[in-house]
Amino acid sequence: MKQQNINNLVRLGELLSKTEQFNDIFDKAEQQNSWFTRANVTFAFKSWSEALSENNVQQWLSQYQLPQTTSPKKILIIMAGNLPLVGFHDLLCVLVAGHKAIVKLSSDDGVLLPYLIKQMKAFAPEWAKAVAFTDDKVTEYDAVIATGSDNTARYFEYYFGKKPHIIRKNRHSVAVLTGEETPEELQDLGKDIFLYYGLGCRSVSKLFVPQGYDFDLLFQAIYPYKDIIEEQKYANNYDYNKAVYLMSLYKLLENGFLLLKEDEHYGSPIATLFYEYYTNKETLKKKLATDREKIQCVVGHNFIDGEIPFGQTQTPKLWDYADGVNTLTFLLNL
Repeated sequence: MKQQNINNLVRLGELLSKTEQFNDIFDKAEQQNSWFTRANVTFAFKSWSEALSENNVQQWLSQYQLPQTTSPKKILIIMAGNLPLVGFHDLLCVLVAGHKAIVKLSSDDGVLLPYLIKQMKAFAPEWAKAVAFTDDKVTEYDAVIATGSDNTARYFEYYFGKKPHIIRKNRHSVAVLTGEETPEELQDLGKDIFLYYGLGCRSVSKLFVPQGYDFDLLFQAIYPYKDIIEEQKYANNYDYNKAVYLMSLYKLLENGFLLLKEDEHYGSPIATLFYEYYTNKETLKKKLATDREKIQCVVGHNFIDGEIPFGQTQTPKLWDYADGVNTLTFLLNL
């Protein structure tokens, strides 16, 4: 059972690496959701391909006792649509655990995953048969994995709370700067900020910086990402947010393609990065611990346990579970 899972996952990784074969489907995905540009979807496919290398798959599954025979449960997966293939990991966990998936796709990401499942028929037919997509109300299911906003999470809790469930709410990612970062580290931070236009929960939306921090260091390092302003939807958000902030007399820092606003909140709008000053590292560590339910990733260098290195938030490993909840263990224990 475990070896077959490994084989299926590795074959899937090989499929995802052949991005030149997906030109038509990438075009359809972008037509449905203009944030899903060719560059962003290609990055998502290649990242998944690297994650599904044989070494990574073996390291992931070596931590678990997978059943030789299973009594498949029906798992309802309600996916978000903010990033390409954003619910892919949940689906893989369901398949590895030997269950069946009933998938409700977001209207913003309804093209890529069904296409991949069709391709899987060639090398993992039993997995392909275990996945069903639906837009209808689902009444027969054994457990739920649902991802959404804080508002939709309340809806999910009301409707699905009596079944075994994982329900995810809004989370955001932060970076802690000390002023001692190298230009290379700050440039890598640009990946965490700008990949997927900052739309993901693993996208850095806020900085914690020491009093007196020189933001010119950051602006110089992220200059290579300046072409993002050529994307019309991003530029529209930049112009709109700048106008709103200026009319409200907020103090802003900007470089022509990113707005920096001092703000205590974690979730910043597109084209905007919030920042907050700190004076004591231990106090900041306590704050991050207190707010851990709001935070997906902390990016930094030798600041806190479990931090993500600069530039790596959008390339999680198979064993990096959203919200720190082990999805595969949840499914294996049903």
